[in-house]
Amino acid sequence: MSFAKFASRSILVAAAVIGLSTAALSLAPVAHAATKIALRVNNTAITNSDIAHRVAFLRLQKARGNLQSMAKQQLIDEELKRQEIARRRASVSTDEVEAAFARFSNSNKLKPEQMTQILERSGVTAAHFKAYIAIQMSWPRLVNARYASQKQSGADLAQKLGGKEKPVTTEYFLQQVVFVIPESKRGKITGKRKAEAEASRKNFPGCDQSKVFAATMRDVSIIDLGRVLAPAMPDQWKPLIEKVKGNTTGTLVTPRGVEYLAICKQRQVNDDFAAETVFRAEELGKQKNAKDPNEEAYIAELRKKAHIVGD
Repeated sequence: MSFAKFASRSILVAAAVIGLSTAALSLAPVAHAATKIALRVNNTAITNSDIAHRVAFLRLQKARGNLQSMAKQQLIDEELKRQEIARRRASVSTDEVEAAFARFSNSNKLKPEQMTQILERSGVTAAHFKAYIAIQMSWPRLVNARYASQKQSGADLAQKLGGKEKPVTTEYFLQQVVFVIPESKRGKITGKRKAEAEASRKNFPGCDQSKVFAATMRDVSIIDLGRVLAPAMPDQWKPLIEKVKGNTTGTLVTPRGVEYLAICKQRQVNDDFAAETVFRAEELGKQKNAKDPNEEAYIAELRKKAHIVGD
């Protein structure tokens, strides 16, 4: 399991371009024609309503060009991704999607109910947007899992090294400790839960006993995150992991509640996978808006094998 389980920054980056505001509440509901099948992707139907929702979504993003064609291509790619995610059983949970939706709503200074109203009135619909979020969260996890398991070829790695030693980085094995806060109580008990989480850090018994430890407290869950290399650490956790003393990080308030990371094990590594992770982090740092070539290769492969009617 990779850090992608608790990193949703990519969804917010992808969705932030929508630029929604409360002014959008004045939009009139969008009417759609009777539902008809417009495309088929490996025998899965994409309807004219699906396309209309995506066109409305593109309008909110202020996209330009042939929105109908753009919507079709996006939906084809997303359906291929969805099918591959289902086949590999790599989908995020409904709770993770709802948490990301709430976080996006909050970032626009809206309640989820208000965001739902905006999306419904604009013709996007909350269901369409949440399906989009699910793909945006699940797909990078699947890509990371697939390409992380493929060793970098000696020739490619040697070319990147240019005669230098392989870079050394820190490898962490982590667990995530979550003091859950129900949405209905957010703001009322956050301070209390934060104090409870901070107090628990002092008594944390280690990863082997963490689930037994969590069971002694109310609404506390443990998530095994597995191996995470320092360059791949999500931005929100980097400052905390860098300042860590002992076997737990400081706490962080998230849409799920109050969380901290437990460090089960850490060591310095310089194997091929670590070297490739460092190189990829450096490349993405130079070109933050650049597309991941692994993602592009994966979707191209799926398209080549797919049976698409109406494209």
